Amino acid sequence: MPTAVTAIPAAPSEIAREHFAAEFTFETDCWDTHDAMSKGADFVLLDVRGPALYAAGHVPGAISLPHGKITRNRMSEWPEETLFVTYCAGPHCNGAARGALRLAELGRPVKIMAGGITGWLDEGFALKTGDEA
Repeated sequence: MPTAVTAIPAAPSEIAREHFAAEFTFETDCWDTHDAMSKGADFVLLDVRGPALYAAGHVPGAISLPHGKITRNRMSEWPEETLFVTYCAGPHCNGAARGALRLAELGRPVKIMAGGITGWLDEGFALKTGDEA
């Protein structure tokens, strides 16, 4: 008798490969973000939570830009080809996806930092407090 895991068969390998490869075009992880930030990031990291949560602790180098404030006018500060990486509190929060959707609707390249603040802390990385990136 199949279990809940095996009742639906796994996708054929070629379809699974395409699916999992495509995920990397939509997201990055905390480790890769940390490494890139330490080397001089070639993207803009956006903390899309509210200002109070940003001030309480954010990824060093991240800019506070709540997802509701992502507008065409605000994003005009950066060249059109700028890659943005959004994050929020963690897997239980959809703010990073909301911010990514707004950026995509504006025609901007975007990825999500999977795990958000929760993932960042789980990796053992420190947060910065205060209002400055």
